[in-house]
Amino acid sequence: MSHARPPGRRFAAAVTIVLAVTAGLTGTTGPAEAAPTAPAVSTAVSTVHQAGAESVAAFPVGHAIEGVTESGYLTKGPATSALSWVRASDGAVTALPDGPSVSPTGAGDLLAMNTGSEAWLQDAADGGQLFKVRFKEGGGTGAYTGAAGRALFSTAARPEGGVDLRMHTEGDVTSTVIGFPRGFRSFSVTPGTSAHAVLTYRALTDTGSYEDRWALIDLATGTITETGRREDIGTEGVAVSPSHVAWVEHGTTETSAVVRTRSTGETRRIPLGDQWTGNLRIGLQGDHLIYGLPGGAIAKAPKALFALTAYDLTTGARTKLLDHVTSTAVSSDGVFHARGGTVAQGEGLYRVDAGTDGGAPSASLVASTGEPTSLTLVGHDIPEVIDLSHGGGRSLAWTLSRSNASITASLRHVRTGKTETLQFYGPMSANFTTSWHGTLDDSQLTAYNGDYEWEMSARPLNGIGPALTASGTFKVVRSPVAPHDFNDNGTPDLLARDTSGRMWRSDSHAASYEGENELVGGGWNAYDRIEATGDVGGAATGDLVARDTSGVLWLYLGKGDGTFAARTRIGGGWGIYDQIAAGSDLTGDGRADLLATDKNGVLWLYRSTGDWRSPFTAPIRVGGGWNVYDQLTATGDIGGAASGDLVARDKAGVLWLYLGKGDGTFATRTRIGTGWDIYRYTVGIGDADRDGRPDLFAYTDYGTYYYPGTGDWRSPFGTRESGSLPVTDPVHTAVL
Repeated sequence: MSHARPPGRRFAAAVTIVLAVTAGLTGTTGPAEAAPTAPAVSTAVSTVHQAGAESVAAFPVGHAIEGVTESGYLTKGPATSALSWVRASDGAVTALPDGPSVSPTGAGDLLAMNTGSEAWLQDAADGGQLFKVRFKEGGGTGAYTGAAGRALFSTAARPEGGVDLRMHTEGDVTSTVIGFPRGFRSFSVTPGTSAHAVLTYRALTDTGSYEDRWALIDLATGTITETGRREDIGTEGVAVSPSHVAWVEHGTTETSAVVRTRSTGETRRIPLGDQWTGNLRIGLQGDHLIYGLPGGAIAKAPKALFALTAYDLTTGARTKLLDHVTSTAVSSDGVFHARGGTVAQGEGLYRVDAGTDGGAPSASLVASTGEPTSLTLVGHDIPEVIDLSHGGGRSLAWTLSRSNASITASLRHVRTGKTETLQFYGPMSANFTTSWHGTLDDSQLTAYNGDYEWEMSARPLNGIGPALTASGTFKVVRSPVAPHDFNDNGTPDLLARDTSGRMWRSDSHAASYEGENELVGGGWNAYDRIEATGDVGGAATGDLVARDTSGVLWLYLGKGDGTFAARTRIGGGWGIYDQIAAGSDLTGDGRADLLATDKNGVLWLYRSTGDWRSPFTAPIRVGGGWNVYDQLTATGDIGGAASGDLVARDKAGVLWLYLGKGDGTFATRTRIGTGWDIYRYTVGIGDADRDGRPDLFAYTDYGTYYYPGTGDWRSPFGTRESGSLPVTDPVHTAVL
């Protein structure tokens, strides 16, 4: 069914002209009646999308421009066969049928549809058909070749050999444009200008080889008006304007555009770039050649050809129009359109307007995808609070607007200024993800609790747009807080005093069980007993107690930065005790308690109050007979229950385990090993290897050893491993 159109004139007869093999194309004599002239060009697209307008219609994301019609755009989606027509006024998208191939014709809103057995012209705006041509099966009587203006084109075999190129117009009129001899092939007709179609084909030469040729077909007369040939194979097609014809040739050393002046036939060669540049896009706008290489948006290296550029055919000056281009099309009135982007205006469809007074063309955004051309931060997966309670770390991610970027990121602990540089490896999508292992200082330290700042920098690999920088904040927390963590980083610390009375703090870190080693201060030789107690002061940091030679016990509250506040007197009379052990929660109230044995062998429990002004309750008698032991170590829960435990070494070097009941008392002791008399001190370090179970450090005169906790009370410690502590005369320190 035909869509209503004003009646046009008809061709009276078909004229066949044979093309000699060695000659160029010869135009036919015009038919008795001229073909219908193209309708007047509407300015709908231009008026809707004025340059400098405050807003533009939408263009579908991921679509390429395939053609520009009177009131819309033919587009191709991310799937190669998904074609749509987009209305220019409001961006409404109409999906086109999947079956036929679709191409623009350069006349009104007409689209050419082809199924192989038939082809027709259809109005994109209302779906009406103009006319249809059917081809007989068998391949001997016709094959669809293309469309331009208000005409369809086909080829048909000639009885004497060779091929006729035919033109079909409204009213079932078929005219032969030209005849080709045997051996010519690869015919294709596409829109050129409002008055001409472009024919490309491969011609057989005298030597038996093929060469690429082109010709212009006058749509009003159905005749060949101009011809030419290309020296090198190109896939870019031929661009036509009222004054010039242009095509691309790929030489052995570089790619060039060849521009022919239609009035004189003079040609010039314009070098464009590398030997092979892919499917370069070209067009003509006034006295300018427009060219650009698709792929710049996703490229991983800069290339000058990625920018859509206008070349002045008079002066040779080059003007960048777009930062990159993905696809191009020409409207029925010869205006060049490009789907691409600029850093200033972002992604969308741009119209290239001729410059005034011979000046350079300019590109105006006429439909926007809403996407940026510059590299931008779409989002990130960095929570406001990162809980490192169970050690390890977590994945951090920054989602950028595209994947072709080189990204670096760092985390900075605000209080200490310590930083961690994050590493990104391997191919990535636009979601740049890395694993932060909960470390700082190039993985030399376990990350502190507290406030952090992150910074991210991304460099566009294609060179389009500036580097992207972004920053933000987050907080690291741990719960429960490690009670013997003096520098607030979730890992237990070891305290040791050297022979000059200086106190050192070593941070057990990751799998090495050692980390930073920092001086706490001097004057600690005033004390004959120093014990890390865990948090007994009510803050979220481990504390310690120290007994001087007169029997006074002093409290040092941890400040959370590895140092301690000024001492506070707890009380006198502590000289009666020969053993002090602290760091285990023996009563199930969540606070670390203190144990002490007097010289009569009685074990006393001091329950923690959580108040630094009076940190312990009055002593509670646990039991007698403890003078058989020369060393007590509070270990935390090493037996797999919910309460703190205790290990005790007798004078024969046998180590015994006392499982806490959670009420301040202990179960019957269990023998867990012998030979422990080689150690000067044992230290309940807490969870040094971050497996959720408390561990044990042991010191000799010639080295230190590490015993990983197993969580099994029947065999609470694994095989010992060598450790390291770079200080001498270590102080007996319980660590958790």
